[in-house]
Amino acid sequence: MLELGGKTTETGGAGEALIKEVTEASFMADVIEASQEVPVIVDFWATWCGPCKTLGPMLEQAVTAAGGKVRMAKVDVDRNQTIAAQLRIQSIPTVYAFYQGQPVDGFQGALPASEVQAFVERVAAMGGDGGLAEAVAAAEELLAEGAAVEAAQTFAAILGEDPKNAAAYGGLARAHLALGEVDQAEQFLAAVLPEIAGAPEVEAARAQVALARQAAEAGPVAELRAAVDQDPDDHAARFELAKALHAGGEVEAAVDELLELFRRDREWNDGAAKAQLFTIFEALRPQDPIVLKGRRKLSSMIFA
Repeated sequence: MLELGGKTTETGGAGEALIKEVTEASFMADVIEASQEVPVIVDFWATWCGPCKTLGPMLEQAVTAAGGKVRMAKVDVDRNQTIAAQLRIQSIPTVYAFYQGQPVDGFQGALPASEVQAFVERVAAMGGDGGLAEAVAAAEELLAEGAAVEAAQTFAAILGEDPKNAAAYGGLARAHLALGEVDQAEQFLAAVLPEIAGAPEVEAARAQVALARQAAEAGPVAELRAAVDQDPDDHAARFELAKALHAGGEVEAAVDELLELFRRDREWNDGAAKAQLFTIFEALRPQDPIVLKGRRKLSSMIFA
């Protein structure tokens, strides 16, 4: 945050100022027009107003924490009396929220920090996610097309707007994996915010990192297949065969081998087959046909 001559500004991930001093000349652009894209909270204040000095910083902190989902305009009523008169500001502090050019919420007087936070969150929710979901989808498409660098840049930009976006966090980790940067992906996931550490997208990325580590140590499929054919009860060979198949992109075949191992001895190596199946399932999308089929078969074995 910068404070220059009493003017407070805070920039979002895209460089747009989240908090601005607004005048009668800029009110239309910075509030009415800007609110067509994202909600704008207007704080009507004055230098002599004691409660304003308490409320203003609380609003700024909450707006900044919203990560670009809402902006704030500060209007000095002494310097901008026409706006204050048009909006019938009779006492300060007065706060209005604008969205799509219209006032949609507001309050007068100072509020506790918890109520200020709730107000800002309520206003921010009016604007949805600011297009972040579409950006995540676009990044996922880039990743699927093999444009891992571009996907990583997009995911990083999304996190600049919303550091708690689990989909973007997991996506960036997977982009590192696609670039062969397993260590970077692992380190990145280790630094995940506690609030999203257990999110499915983050867990999926962790599972993919684990599988990538295994792939680096996978043995030759032909030799492992021969060992299993020679002795179907060689559980270690079958387990290594499943890992080698997965490393080679034969995911469904790997799942089949693990299911067969589970059928033969579900307790082998502390339930390694089941644990490996869950790792593979977590790495895939929940509705992936391999996951649905594999979970169904596993459940039928467990409850048989």
